[in-house]
Amino acid sequence: MDNKKAIMFNRLAADPKSKPDEILKALNLRRGQFVADIGAGGGYFSLRMAELVGSEGKIFAVDANPDFLHYIEQQAQEKGLNNLVLVQATSERPNLPSLQLDLIFMRNVTHHLPHRQEYLKKLTEFLKPEGRVAIIEYKKGKLFSFHRLFGHYIPKEKLIQEMREAGYQLEQDFDFLPRQHFTIYKPARLPEVNSQ
Repeated sequence: MDNKKAIMFNRLAADPKSKPDEILKALNLRRGQFVADIGAGGGYFSLRMAELVGSEGKIFAVDANPDFLHYIEQQAQEKGLNNLVLVQATSERPNLPSLQLDLIFMRNVTHHLPHRQEYLKKLTEFLKPEGRVAIIEYKKGKLFSFHRLFGHYIPKEKLIQEMREAGYQLEQDFDFLPRQHFTIYKPARLPEVNSQ
């Protein structure tokens, strides 16, 4: 198995320019929480999150590439982490436990989803009532940037609108990432009906 791509993804995620410490601080993870890292890649964030939630918590590392999942498994074993669950992704819906997740984390993956709005809507099935969805996605970039040329981005306003249509409301909007936008959502609650 060739781990070069997984190692490259982890190196990019760990780069200080990518501000991984600030991202994790903004997520405000606590011990005992259950988190899904959808599009886990080389597992950089999955592994760091596994340390933050502790043995009573659980991280579901979700990816379509079985080589990436195998690499994450190896890394978890080397670090002595036994709270990571590897999940083979499909484009339809991830195989995750119903109504158990405190957070779904998606970094640089949303633009790859073929039926994005339906996929995002289905994620509510896995969240606890107070659960959140954190999305980091590329900005449009300069005229000849890779992300712009190959469509590897979603404008923030469009993503917020799609999330609203999928049944979420914007909870937090961070602007400390130079090449990406970072937003956190919670499922929109229907207004309480007065029974009197």
